[in-house]
Amino acid sequence: MATVDEIEGGQEDPESEDEVYEVVDLTEYARRHQWWSRVFGNNSGPIAEKYSVATQLMMGGVTGWCAGYLFQRVGKIAATAVGGGFLLLQVANHSGYVQVDWKKVEKDVNKAKKHLKKKANKAAPEINTFIEEATDFIKRNIVLSSGFVGGFFLGLAS
Repeated sequence: MATVDEIEGGQEDPESEDEVYEVVDLTEYARRHQWWSRVFGNNSGPIAEKYSVATQLMMGGVTGWCAGYLFQRVGKIAATAVGGGFLLLQVANHSGYVQVDWKKVEKDVNKAKKHLKKKANKAAPEINTFIEEATDFIKRNIVLSSGFVGGFFLGLAS
């Protein structure tokens, strides 16, 4: 084992001369090499920097129309299922198959209201973070977002 004096005097281990280590700052590396840079390339900044206004409106409009159309179809199916279930329960109640204790239902609904009021005032920090990120995305890509909203309404109407 070499001492500090021997190393400074030039008598260090010959194997240690070949090994050169690079110190990497992980925080700086993570800033420069984000996952989307590996997937989409280094030019994957806000969409407004890469495409024309017409292209952004078209992309937003098409994706919005698809989302609106699917929302409309799924909404109709869900409304039909909930309405049909309610109708069946009413028919069963009227025929005498089901007896509903309305006082217990009212008591449980009031209890649930109080519980929700207490919980509603304490929003989770994850929700606030998500809302901030979504707002930031919309501000950076306002043309794409407005195209999406217009397409979404057209999809709902079709």
